[in-house]
Amino acid sequence: MNRIGCVFKNQQAHQYVLRQSNALQRIDTLRKLKNAIRENEDDIYFALHKDLRKSRFEASVTELFFIYGEIDFAISNLRSWMSPKRIGKTMSNPFAKNRIYYEPKGVCLIIAPWNYPFQLVISPLISAISAGNCVMVKPSELSPATSKVIAKIILDTFEEEHIACIEGNADVSKQLLELPFDHIFFTGSTEIGKIVMSAAAKNLTSVTLELGGKSPTIVDAAVDLEKAAQKIAWGKLVNAGQTCIAPDYVLIHQDRLDEFVGLYKKFTTEMYFKAKEEVNPEVYGKIISKKHFERLSGLITEAVDKGARINWGGKTDEKSQTIYPAVLTQVPAEAKLMEEEIFGPILPIVPFLDIDEAIAFVNGKSKPLALYIFSNNNKSIKKIIKSTSAGGTCINDVLVHIANPKLPFGGANHSGMGSSHGFFGFKNFSHERTVVKQRSIDFNSLVYPPYHAKQWVLKLLKKIM
Repeated sequence: MNRIGCVFKNQQAHQYVLRQSNALQRIDTLRKLKNAIRENEDDIYFALHKDLRKSRFEASVTELFFIYGEIDFAISNLRSWMSPKRIGKTMSNPFAKNRIYYEPKGVCLIIAPWNYPFQLVISPLISAISAGNCVMVKPSELSPATSKVIAKIILDTFEEEHIACIEGNADVSKQLLELPFDHIFFTGSTEIGKIVMSAAAKNLTSVTLELGGKSPTIVDAAVDLEKAAQKIAWGKLVNAGQTCIAPDYVLIHQDRLDEFVGLYKKFTTEMYFKAKEEVNPEVYGKIISKKHFERLSGLITEAVDKGARINWGGKTDEKSQTIYPAVLTQVPAEAKLMEEEIFGPILPIVPFLDIDEAIAFVNGKSKPLALYIFSNNNKSIKKIIKSTSAGGTCINDVLVHIANPKLPFGGANHSGMGSSHGFFGFKNFSHERTVVKQRSIDFNSLVYPPYHAKQWVLKLLKKIM
């Protein structure tokens, strides 16, 4: 038996010990995790810069501070989350006590992506620990420096029978997916999500899929365009566009298109350029790999070949794996840029004449992970929300919904299933167990056979109902 098999077997045995754990014990585990992260902060920052050229500031805000907030929120609320929930009585069983107990699912697998390689391992791990599970985490091999730091933190802090880190390539992920885990939490592309779900089905394993898709941004005519352009530029270009909830494309009223392009260029230059035509590598990240760099470059080339117009930017530097912010218009619907999730700093802009046209465009694609609306017209805002479906929505802002642990975060259909963060993450890694305790007095015997002498019971029930 290889290491993966041994760890899994040991965790299967240890899960029954963890089922007995109380809130104080789980809180202690969360505090150990937080302390270990603090002790390794410099190594984490260095790794994130090496893998993605993330600045310390950006890494702090989007990776570490995010995680510290999640841990603190779980510590503050775990006792409440773990308490059995009282459920009301029914006429058919008026004297019983009804409760919902949140019990651990057992042995869980977390498969994380490379774009936020620290946050997207540790965030679901916090939920899994809070719910009392054994966990195996698989960081992405495409962010090897961060994966190495995560492995060190877990090895130094936890026993493998409780939490283990399994590093490796896609073959390792395949081995893990063959095991009968009690729950799998996967973050990544929709296509790989289908493979994960298919593998889980063989063992009837429940799954949480945090996927992606083409998250649209609708910019109405009635809007503060300066604020909208600044927010969209930041949301699109943080982490060089490699964010699952980044604005994928912009739908804008045609009367505001040219003005928006000018403002987007202005704010992008202010935030990410150190000279007029040169991005600042101290604040602007790189593309994760040569393969992804070539894919993004190919999307631009293919769109232009089909008639798209580059309004601004798009310069590439293969040596540093840098793709400059780009704005494209007149992109044909059949171009890959409008069919695939971009996951990079390329922004297609599509004009519309009225809100119904924008809504129809959004509904012509799969349900996105996020939808952003910029408008000062409440009637238009309500219409867009009621007429579309998305994992989450922000009005007059981008990305910020992910930062509130009191809100569920997740997709719909092609953009994912299940929710994470806060109580919703705890619940996702828990089984909701129904417990009914019957009192000494009950009416159940009234419906026991023989039935010939109990016609009066049917008449009584009919009147009650």
